[in-house]
Amino acid sequence: MTDTPAGERAEDATRLAGVPDGFQRLWTPHRMAYIAAGPEVLRKACPFCEAPEKSDADGLVVARGRTAYALLNLFPYNSGHLLICPYRHIATYDEATAEEVAEIGEMTQTAMRVLRGVSRCDGFNIGMNQGSVAGAGVDEHLHQHVVPRWASDANFFPIIARTKALPQLLGEVREAVAGAWPA
Repeated sequence: MTDTPAGERAEDATRLAGVPDGFQRLWTPHRMAYIAAGPEVLRKACPFCEAPEKSDADGLVVARGRTAYALLNLFPYNSGHLLICPYRHIATYDEATAEEVAEIGEMTQTAMRVLRGVSRCDGFNIGMNQGSVAGAGVDEHLHQHVVPRWASDANFFPIIARTKALPQLLGEVREAVAGAWPA
């Protein structure tokens, strides 16, 4: 066992029991803060219903539309990781109205343009996890992920050091993205 800078304990996997298989594992211990909150937190209040009721800075909101809004992910995979959500509390894409689908699509395109301009990213991961079985952390409120990617963002740091380097604080990213979002 070794101690990490954050005081966590790390094990050398080569000394663990088991038979090697063909899978590679990507460990993301920084997500434990989200997981540790547990589903009880989400049952008490939907974070995507609460966010637009707060100030933009407090809710991490970067843009508001008529039927949908964009906000930063509180537990980002990369700097600038945005979520596009309808205001209406619906669980799946097929429950969205034509107007909501159109605005989510338009906001996704705008998010891509804004993030490309603000962060000079090389590409994007865009997607929706529908239901907890599909990986949705908040499965009761539809949201689309827009994750900026860079050619160099998959380096040794997350794998070897169990650390994801996010070069900007959420507040700074929110200000930059919100400031570049067209009116």
